Amino acid sequence: MKYSRLIFALGALLGFTLLVPNILPQYLVRVLIVMGINIILVASLGLSNGFTGVFSLGHVGFMALGAYSSGILTLSVSKKLAYLPDLPGFLAGYNLPFLPATILAGLLCAAVAFLIGIPLMRLSGNYVSVATLGFLVIVNNVLINAETLTRGARTFTGIPDFTTLPWVVAWMVVTLVVLSRIAYSPFGRAMRATREDGIAAQGIGIQVLPTRLIAFTIGAFFAGIGGALYAHYLVSFSPATFYIAMMVTQLTMLVLGGQASLTGATLGVVIVTVLSELLRNLERGFDLGFVKLPAVFGASQIALGLIFILVMVFRPQGLFGDREIKFVESKVERNERPVPDHL
Repeated sequence: MKYSRLIFALGALLGFTLLVPNILPQYLVRVLIVMGINIILVASLGLSNGFTGVFSLGHVGFMALGAYSSGILTLSVSKKLAYLPDLPGFLAGYNLPFLPATILAGLLCAAVAFLIGIPLMRLSGNYVSVATLGFLVIVNNVLINAETLTRGARTFTGIPDFTTLPWVVAWMVVTLVVLSRIAYSPFGRAMRATREDGIAAQGIGIQVLPTRLIAFTIGAFFAGIGGALYAHYLVSFSPATFYIAMMVTQLTMLVLGGQASLTGATLGVVIVTVLSELLRNLERGFDLGFVKLPAVFGASQIALGLIFILVMVFRPQGLFGDREIKFVESKVERNERPVPDHL
């Protein structure tokens, strides 16, 4: 059956999601939640960075916008009066459930990405990287100075803790399915053509700017979704939460697994998350009697930096490169399958 493997995988994932919170310690459940959110963020980052070749450094900026907008929309009216007394009337007088607020946060990020992407997607190479980094800096400064909406540099708190493992897994599946359908469609083939050679792509009729812009906008939508999930997981955060350190972590995950592979992005998140948790526990040091290691705080970040450097030197294409683990063969791939010689 064409979709049998996909149905089996989704069924196993659903059973895993429902059983895990009752079996594993709460600490491991929280690690899985963070891992799932990062898969959403890194996979959506790979849509522009890997499939179109537009190396964006501003993805975390969309995550921040999604987190703050979802937090404001779901904050109760009484807490808005206490924490954000100067909110505009159309925001202060009501609050939304989690799902509508999450979708609106994603749509807001998509709208912002579309507007800024019109000039930015005309750039390429180092220029677009610097420009998107500038966007991240702008978002951070706006969040710090817009005290009416964000409480400024102070902690934004009081957000309901709606994010659970089923919510994260559901959005992760939606993200990977949607991105895979886009990446391995005729439009995805156009994205890869603009990545390889923009001039040649234009020569065969592919419009480079709209192709890059659509990929950038879709990636920003899912970054907003991931930001909303992260906001309702942390329940309190500040602009410093969504800045350079998080950007470097997400890039490390993407580059490690493979920028042009959704499977690679997922694998990169899993590897970096597991290593980070192990190293974070070792940072406090340990004493086994014959071996004594003192506390080395910050070792996890140092290790992530070393991993990033080693991967870029010895395997710049990442562990998976542009390969995928396929559950269902796309129509594009079936059309590109070589014809046997005897036909």
